Amino acid sequence: MLALVTGGAGFIGSHTVDALLQRGYDVRILDNLQKPVHLKGKPPYLSDNAEFILGDVRSKEDVRKALRGVDVVFHFAAYQDYLPDFSTFFHVNAVGTALLYEIIVEDHLPVKKVVVASSQFVNGEGLYKTLDGNLVVPGPRPAEQLDRGVFDHLDEQGRPMQWQWTPESVTSPPNQYALSKHAQELMTLTLGKRYGIPSVALRYSIVQGARQSFYNAYSGACRIFSLHYYFDRSPTIYEDGKQCRDFVNIHDVVDANMLVLEDDRANYQQFCVGGGRAYTLLEFDRIVAGVFGKEHITPRIPGEYRFGDTRNACSDSSKLRELGWSPKRTADDSVREYAEYLQQQENIEDILEYAETTMKKLNVVRATHKSGDE
Repeated sequence: MLALVTGGAGFIGSHTVDALLQRGYDVRILDNLQKPVHLKGKPPYLSDNAEFILGDVRSKEDVRKALRGVDVVFHFAAYQDYLPDFSTFFHVNAVGTALLYEIIVEDHLPVKKVVVASSQFVNGEGLYKTLDGNLVVPGPRPAEQLDRGVFDHLDEQGRPMQWQWTPESVTSPPNQYALSKHAQELMTLTLGKRYGIPSVALRYSIVQGARQSFYNAYSGACRIFSLHYYFDRSPTIYEDGKQCRDFVNIHDVVDANMLVLEDDRANYQQFCVGGGRAYTLLEFDRIVAGVFGKEHITPRIPGEYRFGDTRNACSDSSKLRELGWSPKRTADDSVREYAEYLQQQENIEDILEYAETTMKKLNVVRATHKSGDE
């Protein structure tokens, strides 16, 4: 069995490559080593036992070459950042997925399974309950409200609402990345079913562990907090730090990938893949500080917010659990693995100031009216 992993040099992709090799698959990787994610070229952790093709999922020639003789596909190649180059998200994420199915259908390829990486961001702000007990799916919080330093979602009477674990049935993509991922999901399930190509879409929560890139202008809390404590600096926590996140370990994600690959019950469905426990960013910060032995350093909470951020993001993975999957690792496990990976690196430059400055120039990071008084 030959497995193609697009984006196979990346974080989730490379771990999936390792798992496939361990299971006896032959593996081919298609990756364009996009900067800044792969700032230093082909990563050293990539297995020599996998065939590597340097190419782009937007190129029909590259994708056709990569699909030759393939039995199963993991489609992880994606553009993910906080930048306002809207068209790039759709060129890479949506068009790349359409091209994959186009070639499979056009060339009558006998592909047995396609697994596509979606994202928790497709859930948008997620599900909330009002004080009256009603379930609602709110839209993004108004900038006017955030400017006043009011961060919770409010009902029509201006009362805070309580977040709920959010299932796959909630779809409310709030930004260009989420919209492009939703488009991928629709193509995966619709085209897969229409043309008899067993397909699955996985909505990953915030995935953590070794091999996450150090060089994105924006990346997850694990990478940002870890680099700050590594350099003995205080990380910045936006809003009030009480927003909740659902972190999931990379090895639990790989377990989910293997399950839906080999279990036909998953075909033509999407699944949330989350860690099953909610952490506030303040709680998570203390986990990272403890792992690095830097508990004496405290975070900055300057009253700023990132425009477009969700307040809470916690996915309900019950549907996937019904197939026999469950998360087995904790956020502490993820941070420890990431810290070990970070400490093994050589010549790590301090890129944090660059990343924060870039986001402020783009008007992604904004100050509340209260922040100047603090």
